[in-house]
Amino acid sequence: MYTGKIPKDLVATFSIVGYDPETEEIGIAVQSKFIGVGSVVPWAKAGVGAVATQSFANTSYGPKGLEHMASGKSAEETMRLLTEKDRERELRQVGIVDAKGNAATFTGSECYDWAGGLTGKNFAAQGNILVNQDTVTQMGSTFETTDGTLAERLLTALNAGQQAGGDSRGKQSAALLIVKEKGGYGGFNDRAIDLRVDDHHEPIMELIRLHELHQLYFSRSKEQNVVKIDGEIFSELTFQLERLGFVERSDEHSEEAVLDALRVLIHQENFEEREQKRGYIDLEILEFLKKH
Repeated sequence: MYTGKIPKDLVATFSIVGYDPETEEIGIAVQSKFIGVGSVVPWAKAGVGAVATQSFANTSYGPKGLEHMASGKSAEETMRLLTEKDRERELRQVGIVDAKGNAATFTGSECYDWAGGLTGKNFAAQGNILVNQDTVTQMGSTFETTDGTLAERLLTALNAGQQAGGDSRGKQSAALLIVKEKGGYGGFNDRAIDLRVDDHHEPIMELIRLHELHQLYFSRSKEQNVVKIDGEIFSELTFQLERLGFVERSDEHSEEAVLDALRVLIHQENFEEREQKRGYIDLEILEFLKKH
């Protein structure tokens, strides 16, 4: 393993790019001993593909790679087009997945040890300046055997890579990018999830925490979690609204006062995606109140 001085502008990183054929989501999860890795490594476009560019990262690989895939080039073809004319390609590391699930990974011969990558069905995993090869192999095997959404699978794989060794220089930042047609806020763009931890002593765990919050605020309610506000639910909701100052403490509250207070809370806390017709509540909101 290389033990000399490593340049400050080197994006020493491990990442995984993936595709979900059922939802057609495409995404990237990445961690690095590098501040703000989410501003450099991940590039993705719905219906097109994803590119993770790292090591001595050539950030032009992101937009150029997406252009190639948008024109019909596969992940492998895109990788060849990106690297063949780059005089410094042996310093680069790249992972690509296209909108058909084809994947490609490239590690230049001059990347710092341990460096390498692997591909499988619908994913590519890669890393450089790693403790060992296990970081990459664990990311790949975990992605293949984990259930859940694409975001959950990528985060679980990234964390497995960290547990297997991770970046030999340490931990600093992490990012998660998931794209889907009209998946962004209000359906106006494709950024379904775009979360970044720029500087943290446990960036992956913080990224997982942020993803859980993102799902709480922006995921739609599950039918089985929507219940009528009566009986014990009414009593618990009233208690929590009192505790948090949304209604005054009293021995008795009218149903209308409690429902009005709930509406204020939902809009104040940005729970619009989980708001139900009057008289009903998503139990995840009630769980949030209990923990708040």
